Amino acid sequence: MAMRNSIKTRRKAKDGFTYGIIYFCAFFTVAALIAIVGYILINGLGGINWEFLSALYKPGLGQEGIWPMIVSTLMLIGLTVIIATPIGILSAIYLSEYAKKGALLELIRFATESLSGIPSIIYGLFGYAFFVVVCGLKLSILSGALTLSIMVLPIIIRTTEEALLAIPQSYREGSLALGAGKLTTILRVVLPSAIGGILTSVILSIGRMVGETAALIYTMGSSVNVPQSLMNGGRTLSVHLYFLAKEGTDMGQSFATAAVLLILVAFINFLAKSVANVLQKRNRG
Repeated sequence: MAMRNSIKTRRKAKDGFTYGIIYFCAFFTVAALIAIVGYILINGLGGINWEFLSALYKPGLGQEGIWPMIVSTLMLIGLTVIIATPIGILSAIYLSEYAKKGALLELIRFATESLSGIPSIIYGLFGYAFFVVVCGLKLSILSGALTLSIMVLPIIIRTTEEALLAIPQSYREGSLALGAGKLTTILRVVLPSAIGGILTSVILSIGRMVGETAALIYTMGSSVNVPQSLMNGGRTLSVHLYFLAKEGTDMGQSFATAAVLLILVAFINFLAKSVANVLQKRNRG
């Protein structure tokens, strides 16, 4: 009896110690996020006004707005999502629904994992050499979007594949038993059920796009003019923030730009989550 009580006491102590570590790590993660976001917002919100958001960036003329950067960022995100999302989702569908275990499947997964581990500066050099020089796209939003599309493909493919694999096999079997073909089953049953995970992959990829600087400097340039087309260069908010911090002349403007960047990312995430919830409710209905 005494031995059993001793074992129970040891187990409780181990469980308590494990739970303590888990709670500490969770608290530390949340506290770090709050500290970083709070520090940026406290120092940056005061510098945000309508003139700052809508004016052009011409420091010599007294204009220090970020409107061209906002336009460039939104154009880059939109085009990259349009290019990368279909390729990533179709690749994930192939890996999870059609591919058979073998050398080809292992090769594709190895290539995907290798792409996710390449430094962004390498992507920038490749994008400059191939898209800017060889393809003749010059420093443009299109060159930047094509380069970022390659960068975010591993995120979309792996996250979407995991979302598709999480769908119970019984869903597929039930659809096939009712006479639906495999493609119809994927389009009408599997994809709607995995829409939350798919949109999560898009959200994660957008976070990578918004925070990228090195690859975009080489492929998109750093023009402070409002881009008139996809063939024009531009400067995203993250690149603009990099140059402001590098110059160190106005840290208030740097914090304000960082705050706008955080708000923009939060809004995009909220919008994507809202769309996912609506689609999931329709699917359940």
